[in-house]
Amino acid sequence: MSTANLFHALPTANPDEAFETLLETAALKLERIVSRGQATPAGTWYDQGRDEWVVLLQGRAGLHIEGEATARELAAGDHLLLPAHCRHRVEWTDPDGPTLWLALHF
Repeated sequence: MSTANLFHALPTANPDEAFETLLETAALKLERIVSRGQATPAGTWYDQGRDEWVVLLQGRAGLHIEGEATARELAAGDHLLLPAHCRHRVEWTDPDGPTLWLALHF
């Protein structure tokens, strides 16, 4: 059994978001996501078959949920539940430093 730290070994400049699976079972998947200025491509929406609980641990992001007029601005500590098939997209993430997400798919 090893100990790890969510804030250590954050990927540096990368053209893509970095996804790291921390735990996966038949019932759930826990991911660490590191963004540095990335956004969901224009016209693209996530439409996942499982519920997702997401928390922003560091940085800032704009999360747009289909049907809402504007993106929600998220800051460290903000979290929300995205029910299965809730179409959403990341409008922006902080370009000046890492935005660290923890996502639980269940």
